[in-house]
Amino acid sequence: MSASALDLASLLCSRLCHDLLSPVGALSNGLELLADEKDPEMRKRCMELLEQSAKASADKLKFFRLAFGAAGGFGETVPVAEARQLVDALVGNNGRVAVNWMFGVDSLAKPAVKTLLNLALIGLDALVRGGTLDIGAEVRDGVAEIVVRAAGQRVAFDPAIGQALEGTLPAGELSSRTAPAAMVHQLAGSVNGAVQVHVTAESLVLGAVLPVA
Repeated sequence: MSASALDLASLLCSRLCHDLLSPVGALSNGLELLADEKDPEMRKRCMELLEQSAKASADKLKFFRLAFGAAGGFGETVPVAEARQLVDALVGNNGRVAVNWMFGVDSLAKPAVKTLLNLALIGLDALVRGGTLDIGAEVRDGVAEIVVRAAGQRVAFDPAIGQALEGTLPAGELSSRTAPAAMVHQLAGSVNGAVQVHVTAESLVLGAVLPVA
């Protein structure tokens, strides 16, 4: 493995740990409160919070297992319904974002699914005040086409993420925040595909075209 690949893997692990820190920390705090709490109603409330934190942790782990990892092995197709379930669960823990799906295919090759998941993650991160996340995918003439549109009152999109998606971000400026975008660029490049970015004050459109092997 090259040094750049090792750096990217390390940064993706950092991103995963960052996203898991909050729900796992809430689990730890909830257990401490539960140990000292005697009131039945408060104990019930603590249990509800523990369940919510446990679900959020599990949802994030399942998402990142496929988005960043090698869930199910290499070179396989993945049902788009599985990708939808992972994104819906991740968004469900947010509460301020509605997701709309438009699929013209039942399954996609794993590079396309990983691309879809990471573009959805980038779009979700941009909706700092909530909004809608539109996700579509289809295969036409041997090419998988993926589009993610994030729209809301305020779209916060770091230009460095756009550079990472387009492959123009200097290696020394790569961070855990831009690592998923850099991985999308590498995934697209590995199959001779391309990634496109268009951003305005109220919307972010991310697209990818990936030839199907």
